[in-house]
Amino acid sequence: MYAWTQLKGKHQMTTMTMDLNYKTHFTIKEMTKHRSLKSITTLLHESSNHNELALICLFFVVFQAVMDIIEPILTIAEKLYALCEEVKANKKRCRRLARRVSALANLVKVVKSRGFGTNPNQVQKGLQELKETLESAEIVVRKYTLLGYLKLIAKAHDLGEEFIYLNERLNDAAQLLSLALQVEHRESLDKVFQENIRRREDEEDRQSDCQEFMKLLQSLVQEARETNTTIDVVKNTVEQTHSDVQNIKELLESMRKPCVNMQDIREIKSEELTYDIPVKPIITSSQFELYKGTYNKFTVAIKRYTCLLNTSPSELRCIFKKEVETMRRFESPNILRMFGICVQDENAPNPSYMIVMEYCEKGNLRQVLDSHCRLPWDRKTQMCLDAAQGLYRLHQSEEKFKVHGSIQSSSFLVAAGYRVKLGGFELAKTETSLQRNKPKKSSSLYYSCPQHLKNINYPYNKSCEIYGFGIVLWEIATRDIPFKGCSTEEIFQKVYGEKVMEPLPPDCPKGLSELINACRSFEPFQRPTAGVLVDKLRKIAEEE
Repeated sequence: MYAWTQLKGKHQMTTMTMDLNYKTHFTIKEMTKHRSLKSITTLLHESSNHNELALICLFFVVFQAVMDIIEPILTIAEKLYALCEEVKANKKRCRRLARRVSALANLVKVVKSRGFGTNPNQVQKGLQELKETLESAEIVVRKYTLLGYLKLIAKAHDLGEEFIYLNERLNDAAQLLSLALQVEHRESLDKVFQENIRRREDEEDRQSDCQEFMKLLQSLVQEARETNTTIDVVKNTVEQTHSDVQNIKELLESMRKPCVNMQDIREIKSEELTYDIPVKPIITSSQFELYKGTYNKFTVAIKRYTCLLNTSPSELRCIFKKEVETMRRFESPNILRMFGICVQDENAPNPSYMIVMEYCEKGNLRQVLDSHCRLPWDRKTQMCLDAAQGLYRLHQSEEKFKVHGSIQSSSFLVAAGYRVKLGGFELAKTETSLQRNKPKKSSSLYYSCPQHLKNINYPYNKSCEIYGFGIVLWEIATRDIPFKGCSTEEIFQKVYGEKVMEPLPPDCPKGLSELINACRSFEPFQRPTAGVLVDKLRKIAEEE
């Protein structure tokens, strides 16, 4: 760009960072008349004000980049409206999603005509992330338009859970794009995305869709039985029909059970817990014993502390009550569910303290990767998506962001169906009050970002956590131990000195490989957010 090069030499970049809408007479609507390089160059030569010239040129470059995002967003939004009218399952949630997308599309049109406000970089980021989310939404909604896909849905463990994350991602985009809005537009957007209203609407839609889906599944069972009597000459078809009937029956049974995420986190009486016979721990450590048991018809893990600090029941209850409110914000199918605490023999000299949590039958993620179970790429990709959804829920749960602080493969638990759940931070203060300090394991260095390896006082933030999460994704892809056999000095030299990444398998899907490498980028700003990870992994998972 000849004109841009000339200006760059004469003016410092500080002149480029001024508020474009305020400092020039050019709005986006006017700039659409000058979209070619030739016309913008003519415009530049006609102006005598050098500062204005520089700003016009920068404005054009930014405008051109944003227009490349805005048009696809509006196109995908139109497709979504049409698809939502054709869905055969989860109709309420699909149509609610369409209404929220419509509100955001109207906002995008406002941005297109009025400009980016005082935070153009944030607005552009919001547009890019909205595009990714809408692409994911299109994939999710489209599958509910295909009747043949309903039998595949019957194998799903958490019916319609995609909508939880899609709605959260739309809310993220709304927050970023609202930076470009006038007050009146911002208020209308707030009405659509106000958290308490949004969550109530989502729960009402979920219940309605579940009832409708149960009727649909029952009709599929009947249809499958009829098919079995008419085509029993085809052995493979019969076997598949039996399998479909069994899968649908299992899903119907699971839908009749109480929802794990609907259970309150509370203090549990000891008589409400039952233990598997014989009563013996499934895991024993220096700090606790872990038992398998039952609470309120749910299979649970009961962690009984054996090496206690001098903590009284009243002190523990005080800490616990404060943490419960925080924990409610983290409820998600991909975050390990906490049911509560139990104090046994409270008046005895040495009371017993227990934390009751969701039971994950396959153990932690590292144990699964070390086992001999078969993990094809489609399963590995889904495990990556599950893990990313857990991390995303944590990262965006509070205005003052929350980080896990110790992301590693052993922080994730694996339930039936290889569903991955983030654990290791729930009721952290309550748990800390029950056990002695443990020395930090050297294995945590595997997950430390380059900046943290260089400076232990480097502030730990979301981008640090994304780097560690990239190592976890690498473990899922390779099933190997990161930096196997390397000393602390060798890890530092590889990661910080040589900036090398441990290789991925040659048959790793391209999209997954690129995403894992992006998470392990040396520079923090090059690492994706957890929300972007969820969007991209969902698309990769659907392609597998």
